[in-house]
Amino acid sequence: MIGYYILIGIIALVSWAVSARLKSKFEQYSKVALRNGMSGAEIAEKMLADHGIRDVRVISTPGRLTDHYNPADKTVNLSEAVYNERNAAAAAVAAHEVGHAVQHATAYEWLNMRSKLVPMVNISSGMSQWLIIGGLILGAASGLGFGYYIAIAGLVLMAITTLFTFITLPVEYDASNRALAWLKNKNMLSQQEYAGSEDALKWAARTYLVAAIGALASLLYWALQVFGGSRD
Repeated sequence: MIGYYILIGIIALVSWAVSARLKSKFEQYSKVALRNGMSGAEIAEKMLADHGIRDVRVISTPGRLTDHYNPADKTVNLSEAVYNERNAAAAAVAAHEVGHAVQHATAYEWLNMRSKLVPMVNISSGMSQWLIIGGLILGAASGLGFGYYIAIAGLVLMAITTLFTFITLPVEYDASNRALAWLKNKNMLSQQEYAGSEDALKWAARTYLVAAIGALASLLYWALQVFGGSRD
């Protein structure tokens, strides 16, 4: 178990560093005012209109960096700062979330796959590790083989969660690419504003990359415990 906690500690440290850098970038580009004077909400609404999407609403949601697209009720949810502000960071986030709405409208394959996994991940993410640990303890204590089958079941659930994090990567990168392409093709931003938006979205994407790597590392560690027989 010591090795696992060291692994988790390293991943948590990297995740913190990337998240801190992301917040710093957004603070930096929040100071780059848009020459067109448009708010995040106005940019989101224009991008939806330019893509012919009429059934998606743009709404404000409490919090910071709480922006997301909800395919269930077709809403682009922008945090208060993004919804109201008129800067490069707000433009980047608003366009990115609309990128998800465009994915939904065009039946983007990776988004469909991700959506299908959500119900399973809601279950697997909370119980997989406990099944693995419980199964290993039960198997070691009683010598009964079914304990290790429980651990393997937990490992399968963890694998589903890990798969989800990797499917999320193309979904997020594609949404950013759609956002940046639209911002550039429609001349929505100046060169400086566009560079800021692009950099902000790159750092946002890296948070998902770190999460995926962390999930894979955790899966491999527990797979070694289950199949390798290690009990450190």
